[in-house]
Amino acid sequence: MKTLVIIPCYNEMVVIRQTVTQVLDAGYEVAVIDDGSDENILQQLEGLPIHYLRHDVNLGQGAALQTGMEYALAQGVEIVVHFDADGQHQAEDISIMIEPIDTGQVDVVLGSRFMNSNHAKSIPFNRKLLLQMARYTNLLFTGLWLTDAHNGFRALNRKAMQTIRITENGMGHAIEILQQIKTHKLTYCERPTQVVYTEYSKKKGQSLWNAVNIFIYLVLNRK
Repeated sequence: MKTLVIIPCYNEMVVIRQTVTQVLDAGYEVAVIDDGSDENILQQLEGLPIHYLRHDVNLGQGAALQTGMEYALAQGVEIVVHFDADGQHQAEDISIMIEPIDTGQVDVVLGSRFMNSNHAKSIPFNRKLLLQMARYTNLLFTGLWLTDAHNGFRALNRKAMQTIRITENGMGHAIEILQQIKTHKLTYCERPTQVVYTEYSKKKGQSLWNAVNIFIYLVLNRK
C-alpha cells in the first residue's frame, strides 16, 4: 500500500534533516509540514526528495497533521504515519506500525512505549508519571484504555484519514483523535515503539503544567 510519513515541524532546525533522512533511508516517502517556522526549514532540507508544505503562520501540531492527511488523500495515499520531528521516533518501527493496516486487521495503529519492557526502562521517571496520569485522562474523555498516552507515533488507513477531522489545532488534538476513533467505531490496536529521549527532545517535551492546562481545557470544552 502507498504509504506517506507525515512529519509536522515547527522550528526543529537542529534535528529535522536527520529525522527526515532516517525515514527516507528506511524506504518511505516523507511529507514535511512546516507549521509557520521562524527558521528556514526548507533550506535545511535542501536536496532531499520530500513533499514540503508550509503554513504561513504557526497553527499548531494538530493543524499540521490535518494538512498532511488532506494532502495524502489528494495524492492517493493509502496509509499515513504520524512521525514527530524531534528525533524521538525510530524509522525502523514504521514497518511494525503499518503491518496491521497492510494486512487489513485494523484502521488505526497507535504506538506504545510501554508494551516493550526494555523500551519502558528508558523513559525518565517524571515523564513516566505524567504518561500514566494521561492514560486515565484518555479513558475519561475517550473511553479507550491504552497502555500509552499522547504518543505521536500513529498509522492510519485511508478510511481513518477520511473519517478523522482534527479541529484541535494545538492542545488536545491527541485526545481528539482518540475520541474520533471511538465515535466513528474505527478499529485500532497498539504496537510497541521505542522513544529515544535526548537532551534536545526532553527540552521540547510536554511539561506537567502543560498537561494540567490540557486537562482543564478538555473539561471546559467537553461535549
